[in-house]
Amino acid sequence: MGKYLDPRCDLTFKAVFAEHPDLIISFLNALLPFKNGEVVTEVEYLPTEMVPESPLKKFTVVDVRCKDQNSRQFLVEMQMYWTDEFKQRVLFNASKAYVKQADKGIDYKALQPVYSLNIVNDRGFDGDEYYHQFQLAEKGNPDRIIEGIELVFIELKKFRPQTLAEHSMKRLWLRFLTEINEKTQEAPQELLDNPEISKAMSIVERGAYTDAQIDAYEKYWDTIATEVTLINGHYRKGLKEGKEAGLKEGEAIGLEKGKEAGKLEEKIENARKMKECGVDIHIISTVTGLSTGEIENL
Repeated sequence: MGKYLDPRCDLTFKAVFAEHPDLIISFLNALLPFKNGEVVTEVEYLPTEMVPESPLKKFTVVDVRCKDQNSRQFLVEMQMYWTDEFKQRVLFNASKAYVKQADKGIDYKALQPVYSLNIVNDRGFDGDEYYHQFQLAEKGNPDRIIEGIELVFIELKKFRPQTLAEHSMKRLWLRFLTEINEKTQEAPQELLDNPEISKAMSIVERGAYTDAQIDAYEKYWDTIATEVTLINGHYRKGLKEGKEAGLKEGEAIGLEKGKEAGKLEEKIENARKMKECGVDIHIISTVTGLSTGEIENL
């Protein structure tokens, strides 16, 4: 049994970044593409569940949501595997956070930017680049930007420590997320020597959690393993069906079946979270499309 828990888990990720302002400040400053003088110096945590005006509209939950001294908002998510729907959910959440600033008669110039930082333990985009920054820019003139929403995706599967300068905070935080887990017997000295990373590592030590929390942690990984197996299984089945039928679109069929399975698992996870938050079971059914019986059995 290792000394540490994996910081990519929902439980541990939130324990590090949703409860310690100094650590989320360090994390944001390290991983977001701020210009000189734009760094975050203080934060206020905001509710992570952005409840819709109508119960029939979609609930959205992020791992960490906060605003800084200039009222800029930051949404931070840790996602274990990639789906095309994830990109749309990220855009939806960022757009909703931006729009929620508006009151009747507000001066639109007073709206503050929303940054969405998304860490993905998977490969999502083509190519070898692990860091992706999206802004609203004019086609053909990428330097002509409409400020307001900025999306950042970091693919951990593509990250290699040697690609970044020694001792940079970006490098250290990404090493923390990719190298610390249950198999870690001895933590790298470079990580222990940094105060912020060392504090984060103490937070993910197994001994800091109750038996109930450890059970929840293990169930999280069981759920992830089930989802990945389900998606891969549907992918392989669809690919086989396509090839047997002589269809060139066999791979696309497999991907589509995998996506459908992923959507179902996402509905189940959202329903579970809403149920834990005490949301009425009939509202959960309306939002997710799951039956009340299915929800009761979660």
